Amino acid sequence: MRDFEGRPGVALVTGGSGGIGAAVCRHLARRGSAVAFTYRSNKEAADTLVAELSRLAPPGGSPAPATAEPVPAVTAERLEVTDADAVGAYVESLVSRFGAIHTLVHAAGPHVPMIHLSKISPAVLAEQLNADVTGFFTVVQRALPALRASRGSVVAVTTAATRRYPVRDGLSAGPKGAVEALARGLAAEEGRFGVRVNCVGPGMLTDGMSARLQASGDLDQRALDAAMANIPLRSFGSADDIAEAVCFLASDRARFITGQKLDVDGGYGV
Repeated sequence: MRDFEGRPGVALVTGGSGGIGAAVCRHLARRGSAVAFTYRSNKEAADTLVAELSRLAPPGGSPAPATAEPVPAVTAERLEVTDADAVGAYVESLVSRFGAIHTLVHAAGPHVPMIHLSKISPAVLAEQLNADVTGFFTVVQRALPALRASRGSVVAVTTAATRRYPVRDGLSAGPKGAVEALARGLAAEEGRFGVRVNCVGPGMLTDGMSARLQASGDLDQRALDAAMANIPLRSFGSADDIAEAVCFLASDRARFITGQKLDVDGGYGV
């Protein structure tokens, strides 16, 4: 499928160096989109992904009138998504380089440990809310003029835990629930400009956040067995499964879908 082939501009993916973000970047490139992604600190992973995607993506966007140099099909830049000025400058640079932003995928987010709500301090919760909620809102708010101009699409990667709550997941589910509420609000308000806003909720995966939780010891074998027993398909998903859903919602195949959340969780929320 070449859903984005010929579409003017670029797809912006925040958190592109992470497991899910990188999979989203790969799928967008394979479907014909130029890709610009951001990362928070892992420059090595970002550089590796740029090299990989440069072999997949088409020539991207249109160069600014003042330059005759070709626009690279794939770019990566370190960005703190809660810094409104930095985000605004970055969005402007993308419009200047590529001509338009047709898709925004927000997959940025720090590692979130699994801990009971009773053990979370207000300061830790405030920090997570800032990273997740303020980060999402800042990027979308700064990108809205470009998205209106292109009648573009926003997809936020959240969590299946906002539908069915797993114990000790409040530090992720709470802020992600706020992101989903903002996404619904944006869908209601921005639809008149042709902008669609949806969410994808990952369940248990073999990569991404779930892999980090296993590596950190937050999820031991007993917890994994219990999680598997609660999934009707009796298997964990992958970052590619999430990327497939993200690309569908961003594509014209989902042109009449907005304000929705698609859980990709093997039936966990049933």
